[in-house]
Amino acid sequence: MNGFVTRRFIVSGRVQGVYFRASTRDHALRLGLRGYAKNLSDGSVEVVASGTADSLEKLAQWLWHGPATAKVTDVQSADLPADGLQPEFATFVTL
Repeated sequence: MNGFVTRRFIVSGRVQGVYFRASTRDHALRLGLRGYAKNLSDGSVEVVASGTADSLEKLAQWLWHGPATAKVTDVQSADLPADGLQPEFATFVTL
């Protein structure tokens, strides 16, 4: 995926049980990203996405708000190596 960046986000706050993963998937698909969103045992949500830097920035901005029922308190992010996203993620999914 030449010219694409892969980034991992950890979103904290009231982000489980509020359709955060499904809403993230829908938003990521509109942005043309591939990757996944999954709940973590500590109550946060992990989002790993690959796409253009501009699309990832738009996703990052959206993650600070999420769906109306969410209450995001923090978003941590880190770039991953170019091969940081497994090839089976040809689209954006929830896990």
